[in-house]
Amino acid sequence: MTIRLALTVVPVALTAVVFAQTPPDRGAAIKEALAQNQKALRQYTWIETTTVTLKGEVKKQEQKQCSYGADGKVQKTAIPGAAPAKEQSSGGGRRGGRVGKAIVENKVDEMKDYIEKAVALVHQYVPPDPQKIQAAQGAGNVDVQPSGATTMLTVKNYVKSGDSLALGFDPTAKAMRSFTVKSYVEKPKDDDLSLTVTFGSLPDGTSFPEKVVLDVTAKKLLVNVANSGYKKGGA
Repeated sequence: MTIRLALTVVPVALTAVVFAQTPPDRGAAIKEALAQNQKALRQYTWIETTTVTLKGEVKKQEQKQCSYGADGKVQKTAIPGAAPAKEQSSGGGRRGGRVGKAIVENKVDEMKDYIEKAVALVHQYVPPDPQKIQAAQGAGNVDVQPSGATTMLTVKNYVKSGDSLALGFDPTAKAMRSFTVKSYVEKPKDDDLSLTVTFGSLPDGTSFPEKVVLDVTAKKLLVNVANSGYKKGGA
Protein backbone atom coordinates (compact mmCIF):
# COMPACT_ATOMS: atom_id res chain seq x y z
CA MET A 1 0.00 0.00 0.00
CA THR A 2 1.43 3.37 -1.00
CA ILE A 3 0.95 6.18 1.50
CA ARG A 4 0.98 9.77 0.29
CA LEU A 5 3.25 12.05 2.25
CA ALA A 6 1.14 14.85 3.69
CA LEU A 7 0.96 17.14 6.68
CA THR A 8 -1.84 15.10 8.17
CA VAL A 9 -2.15 12.80 11.16
CA VAL A 10 -1.29 9.16 10.34
CA PRO A 11 -2.25 6.13 12.44
CA VAL A 12 -0.19 5.89 15.61
CA ALA A 13 0.76 2.26 15.02
CA LEU A 14 2.00 2.94 11.51
CA THR A 15 3.97 5.95 12.71
CA ALA A 16 5.67 3.80 15.31
CA VAL A 17 6.70 1.26 12.69
CA VAL A 18 7.88 3.70 10.02
CA PHE A 19 9.41 6.46 12.11
CA ALA A 20 9.57 5.58 15.78
CA GLN A 21 9.13 8.62 18.03
CA THR A 22 9.06 11.06 15.12
CA PRO A 23 6.39 13.58 14.06
CA PRO A 24 3.64 12.41 11.71
CA ASP A 25 5.27 14.36 8.87
CA ARG A 26 7.62 11.62 7.73
CA GLY A 27 8.94 13.79 4.91
CA ALA A 28 10.26 16.24 7.49
CA ALA A 29 11.81 13.36 9.45
CA ILE A 30 13.73 12.13 6.42
CA LYS A 31 14.77 15.65 5.50
CA GLU A 32 16.09 16.20 9.02
CA ALA A 33 18.02 12.92 9.01
CA LEU A 34 19.59 13.70 5.62
CA ALA A 35 20.48 17.21 6.77
CA GLN A 36 22.18 15.85 9.90
CA ASN A 37 24.13 13.34 7.83
CA GLN A 38 25.23 16.09 5.43
CA LYS A 39 26.31 18.21 8.37
CA ALA A 40 28.47 15.35 9.64
CA LEU A 41 30.00 14.83 6.18
CA ARG A 42 31.14 18.45 6.08
CA GLN A 43 33.79 17.59 8.67
CA TYR A 44 35.52 15.30 6.20
CA THR A 45 37.85 15.45 3.22
CA TRP A 46 37.91 12.60 0.72
CA ILE A 47 39.12 11.45 -2.68
CA GLU A 48 36.73 11.22 -5.61
CA THR A 49 37.75 8.95 -8.49
CA THR A 50 35.74 9.30 -11.70
CA THR A 51 36.04 6.86 -14.61
CA VAL A 52 34.11 7.35 -17.85
CA THR A 53 33.78 4.41 -20.23
CA LEU A 54 32.32 4.66 -23.74
CA LYS A 55 31.64 1.49 -25.72
CA GLY A 56 33.94 -0.44 -23.41
CA GLU A 57 36.84 1.99 -23.76
CA VAL A 58 38.00 4.24 -20.93
CA LYS A 59 37.68 7.82 -22.16
CA LYS A 60 38.35 9.75 -19.01
CA GLN A 61 39.75 9.05 -15.57
CA GLU A 62 40.53 11.59 -12.90
CA GLN A 63 40.95 11.95 -9.16
CA LYS A 64 40.07 14.96 -7.06
CA GLN A 65 40.55 15.91 -3.43
CA CYS A 66 37.18 17.00 -2.07
CA SER A 67 35.93 18.94 0.94
CA TYR A 68 33.05 21.21 1.83
CA GLY A 69 33.60 24.96 1.65
CA ALA A 70 32.18 27.59 3.99
CA ASP A 71 29.24 28.02 1.59
CA GLY A 72 28.26 24.38 2.04
CA LYS A 73 29.31 23.42 -1.48
CA VAL A 74 31.86 20.73 -2.33
CA GLN A 75 35.25 22.12 -3.32
CA LYS A 76 37.37 19.93 -5.59
CA THR A 77 41.07 20.04 -6.42
CA ALA A 78 42.61 17.84 -9.11
CA ILE A 79 45.24 15.46 -7.78
CA PRO A 80 48.55 15.81 -9.69
CA GLY A 81 49.54 12.71 -11.62
CA ALA A 82 45.96 11.55 -12.12
CA ALA A 83 45.98 12.38 -15.84
CA PRO A 84 42.82 11.75 -17.87
CA ALA A 85 42.82 8.88 -20.35
CA LYS A 86 43.54 9.75 -23.96
CA GLU A 87 40.42 10.15 -26.05
CA GLN A 88 40.35 8.51 -29.44
CA SER A 89 38.11 9.06 -32.43
CA SER A 90 37.12 6.25 -34.73
CA GLY A 91 36.92 6.53 -38.50
CA GLY A 92 37.28 9.52 -40.79
CA GLY A 93 41.06 9.36 -40.88
CA ARG A 94 41.47 10.14 -44.57
CA ARG A 95 37.98 10.77 -45.85
CA GLY A 96 37.18 14.26 -47.06
CA GLY A 97 40.50 15.91 -46.19
CA ARG A 98 40.03 19.01 -44.05
CA VAL A 99 36.23 18.79 -44.24
CA GLY A 100 36.24 15.18 -43.04
CA LYS A 101 38.65 16.04 -40.24
CA ALA A 102 36.46 18.95 -39.15
CA ILE A 103 33.39 16.67 -39.05
CA VAL A 104 35.24 14.11 -36.91
CA GLU A 105 36.50 16.82 -34.56
CA ASN A 106 32.97 18.21 -34.19
CA LYS A 107 31.65 14.76 -33.33
CA VAL A 108 34.40 14.29 -30.75
CA ASP A 109 33.63 17.71 -29.24
CA GLU A 110 29.93 16.86 -29.10
CA MET A 111 30.66 13.60 -27.31
CA LYS A 112 32.95 15.41 -24.85
CA ASP A 113 30.12 17.82 -24.10
CA TYR A 114 27.68 14.94 -23.72
CA ILE A 115 30.02 13.12 -21.34
CA GLU A 116 30.44 16.25 -19.23
CA LYS A 117 26.65 16.57 -19.00
CA ALA A 118 26.40 12.95 -17.85
CA VAL A 119 29.10 13.44 -15.20
CA ALA A 120 27.44 16.64 -14.00
CA LEU A 121 24.15 14.77 -13.58
CA VAL A 122 25.75 12.46 -11.04
CA HIS A 123 26.37 15.41 -8.75
CA GLN A 124 22.85 16.76 -9.24
CA TYR A 125 21.42 13.59 -7.77
CA VAL A 126 24.11 12.56 -5.29
CA PRO A 127 23.98 13.20 -2.42
CA PRO A 128 20.19 13.70 -2.19
CA ASP A 129 19.21 17.27 -1.33
CA PRO A 130 16.79 17.61 1.62
CA GLN A 131 15.52 20.93 0.22
CA LYS A 132 14.66 19.36 -3.14
CA ILE A 133 12.83 16.54 -1.39
CA GLN A 134 10.85 19.07 0.61
CA ALA A 135 9.98 21.00 -2.56
CA ALA A 136 8.87 17.79 -4.28
CA GLN A 137 6.76 16.91 -1.26
CA GLY A 138 5.04 20.28 -1.44
CA ALA A 139 4.24 19.63 -5.11
CA GLY A 140 2.73 16.23 -4.28
CA ASN A 141 5.57 14.30 -5.94
CA VAL A 142 6.70 12.22 -2.97
CA ASP A 143 5.38 8.80 -1.92
CA VAL A 144 6.39 6.51 0.94
CA GLN A 145 6.05 2.75 1.03
CA PRO A 146 7.06 0.89 4.21
CA SER A 147 8.97 -2.30 3.42
CA GLY A 148 10.05 -4.26 6.47
CA ALA A 149 12.70 -2.41 8.42
CA THR A 150 13.26 -0.02 5.50
CA THR A 151 11.07 2.79 4.24
CA MET A 152 11.10 3.38 0.49
CA LEU A 153 10.71 7.02 -0.47
CA THR A 154 10.02 7.78 -4.12
CA VAL A 155 10.40 11.28 -5.57
CA LYS A 156 9.20 12.29 -9.03
CA ASN A 157 10.42 15.29 -11.05
CA TYR A 158 13.38 15.69 -8.70
CA VAL A 159 15.86 17.28 -11.14
CA LYS A 160 14.15 16.88 -14.51
CA SER A 161 10.56 16.52 -15.64
CA GLY A 162 9.74 12.82 -15.75
CA ASP A 163 12.66 11.59 -13.66
CA SER A 164 12.34 9.63 -10.43
CA LEU A 165 14.51 8.55 -7.54
CA ALA A 166 13.89 5.86 -4.95
CA LEU A 167 15.57 6.14 -1.58
CA GLY A 168 15.65 3.27 0.91
CA PHE A 169 15.77 4.78 4.41
CA ASP A 170 16.33 2.99 7.70
CA PRO A 171 14.30 4.99 10.26
CA THR A 172 15.92 3.27 13.23
CA ALA A 173 19.50 3.98 12.18
CA LYS A 174 18.43 7.17 10.40
CA ALA A 175 20.59 6.16 7.44
CA MET A 176 20.20 5.59 3.71
CA ARG A 177 20.37 1.97 2.59
CA SER A 178 19.72 2.26 -1.14
CA PHE A 179 19.41 4.97 -3.76
CA THR A 180 18.43 4.58 -7.41
CA VAL A 181 17.52 7.08 -10.11
CA LYS A 182 15.75 6.87 -13.46
CA SER A 183 16.42 9.91 -15.63
CA TYR A 184 17.92 11.01 -18.96
CA VAL A 185 20.80 13.15 -20.18
CA GLU A 186 19.15 15.16 -22.96
CA LYS A 187 16.04 13.45 -24.34
CA PRO A 188 13.65 11.02 -22.60
CA LYS A 189 13.75 7.51 -24.12
CA ASP A 190 16.61 8.46 -26.47
CA ASP A 191 19.23 8.43 -23.73
CA ASP A 192 17.50 7.16 -20.60
CA LEU A 193 19.86 6.45 -17.75
CA SER A 194 19.90 4.55 -14.51
CA LEU A 195 21.94 5.65 -11.53
CA THR A 196 22.70 3.40 -8.56
CA VAL A 197 24.44 4.35 -5.33
CA THR A 198 26.11 2.00 -2.87
CA PHE A 199 26.56 3.50 0.59
CA GLY A 200 29.36 3.02 3.07
CA SER A 201 29.50 3.92 6.74
CA LEU A 202 32.21 5.92 8.52
CA PRO A 203 33.39 5.08 12.09
CA ASP A 204 31.05 7.70 13.59
CA GLY A 205 28.06 6.19 11.78
CA THR A 206 27.87 8.82 9.05
CA SER A 207 26.84 7.30 5.72
CA PHE A 208 28.47 8.34 2.45
CA PRO A 209 28.06 7.48 -1.27
CA GLU A 210 30.86 4.95 -1.62
CA LYS A 211 30.18 4.03 -5.23
CA VAL A 212 27.99 5.65 -7.87
CA VAL A 213 27.29 4.06 -11.26
CA LEU A 214 25.50 5.97 -14.02
CA ASP A 215 24.56 3.86 -17.05
CA VAL A 216 23.30 5.34 -20.33
CA THR A 217 22.58 2.06 -22.10
CA ALA A 218 21.59 3.51 -25.48
CA LYS A 219 24.92 5.36 -25.74
CA LYS A 220 26.97 2.55 -24.16
CA LEU A 221 28.22 5.12 -21.68
CA LEU A 222 29.18 4.33 -18.09
CA VAL A 223 30.23 6.82 -15.43
CA ASN A 224 31.71 5.33 -12.26
CA VAL A 225 32.40 7.54 -9.25
CA ALA A 226 34.16 6.09 -6.21
CA ASN A 227 34.59 8.05 -2.98
CA SER A 228 37.28 6.92 -0.54
CA GLY A 229 39.95 8.03 1.92
CA TYR A 230 37.61 9.93 4.23
CA LYS A 231 39.44 11.90 6.91
CA LYS A 232 38.20 14.51 9.31
CA GLY A 233 39.59 17.96 8.62
CA GLY A 234 42.99 18.39 10.16
CA ALA A 235 43.31 14.65 10.82
